[in-house]
Amino acid sequence: MNLDFSHKTLVMGILNVTPDSFSDGGKFLEKDRAVEHGIKMALEGADIIDIGGETTKPYSNSICVQEEIDRVVPIIEILSRKISIPISIDTTKAPVAEAAVNAGASIINDISALKFDENMLPLAVKKKTPVILMHMQGTPASMQQSPVYKDLIGEIKEFLKSAANAAVSGGIPENMIIVDPGIGFGKTFNDNLTIIREFNKFLSLGFPVLAGPSNKGFIGHILKIKDPSERLTGTMAAVAACIMNGASIVRVHRVAEAVETVKIIDAIKYGC
Repeated sequence: MNLDFSHKTLVMGILNVTPDSFSDGGKFLEKDRAVEHGIKMALEGADIIDIGGETTKPYSNSICVQEEIDRVVPIIEILSRKISIPISIDTTKAPVAEAAVNAGASIINDISALKFDENMLPLAVKKKTPVILMHMQGTPASMQQSPVYKDLIGEIKEFLKSAANAAVSGGIPENMIIVDPGIGFGKTFNDNLTIIREFNKFLSLGFPVLAGPSNKGFIGHILKIKDPSERLTGTMAAVAACIMNGASIVRVHRVAEAVETVKIIDAIKYGC
């Protein structure tokens, strides 16, 4: 499948089927609630639903393949029959991605940029699946242990360029690649602000760029809000800034508000 970025910024709704995600852990672990929420986000105007069965919050550890499959596949099987928009699977494990695609997912969102599992790239080629390649320093378990960069934007760009080149060399068409600078993944609070401020520098890579600032710690730090689910206003401000600076997709927990934000910022950028 090919995504159309020509006429609007796309909204990706987050559906975490986990007990421990940083913002909504446990809320949608039960199958019926997860499906209901996915349908709700689609009705609110989401362009993509991103389903993940393993938390990638700072200091988290990986779960086994079968547990992750057991969490996501039943949701994808039902949801893919009830909504018309694409579903992406948020995973670093090729067996999980394969089970998810077989169940109805059509995009692979890999925070390791296809690096944690050598079988992910050939799987994406085999399934003809678009991929989202994200930058992260380290792993979720280690990424926030004093991340340091000599040239933040330059290093992220070089990583994403290398990951995209490897994907293309492995057989993934260029028009099926999306890149993500990884806001909140191995970054300090100031690093995240710099990424958003200089987001347009990633456009020179030649791929659509995804922004994922939703409810992240830097927003809580600035606004002094401990509960991630209470960071809506700050999230929409960050989303707006990312769109103004060239984001093609925004990944969010609150779809209805993001859709309105996208409409306003797109109108400011391009006219009504």
